[in-house]
Order: sequence, then structure tokens, then C-alpha cells
Amino acid sequence: MNGEVSFFFEKLDVWNRSIDLSALIYKITKSFPDSEKFGITNQLRRASNSIGANIAEGSGRKSSVEKARFFEIAFSSLLELIHFLRLSVKLDFIKDEDLSEVHSLISEISNKLNALHKQVKQ
Repeated sequence: MNGEVSFFFEKLDVWNRSIDLSALIYKITKSFPDSEKFGITNQLRRASNSIGANIAEGSGRKSSVEKARFFEIAFSSLLELIHFLRLSVKLDFIKDEDLSEVHSLISEISNKLNALHKQVKQ
């Protein structure tokens, strides 16, 4: 990747922000207990990665119905991420106040994803 935009989804701000979110989740989960490597750490990382992956895959679909479905899956992964973040707080793996950047990104991605979904459904 030499910095040139090659695919349509790479131009989407929502996809780029989802990459930022995934990177942040990886950073946050580095300090999680080793015993959670295949548990909540894995779930958080998979959910965050699924957001961008489904945006990318959906953008490559020909029909609006298919595009919309992948954007819905991306949104569902965003909700799954919120669940595991809340659980991480309850388990004292992270502090709620340390999640302000994550919450801001989640809110931004949610809004952009909803707008993209509405655009495709029209």
C-alpha cells in the first residue's frame, strides 16, 4: 500500500475511521489479562475488525440490497463491540473514563454508517 487509493471503500471516511477504531481496540486490549487472549480480547478485536471488513465487502456488492445488508452487519458488529467494552469495564480490565476516545469513534462511525445505509437504501 503506497498511499494511493485503489478501491472505492478506501475513500469512505467511515471505513477509515473503522480502521482507527480497530487499531485503538488492539492498543487497549494489549493490557488485558493473558487468560482472556482467546476470550474477551479476541471478541473485541474480531468485532472491531468486522466493522471495516463488512463496509469494504458491502461496497463491492452490485445490488443495493446486498450493500445494505453488509452495512447492517457492520452496525451489528459495532453494537457487539459496545457490549464487550461494557463487560471489560465491569471486569476491571479497563476504566470507563479511559473509553472516551473509543466512545467518540463509535458514535462517529455509527452516524456515518447509518448515513451510508440510508443512502444505499434510497
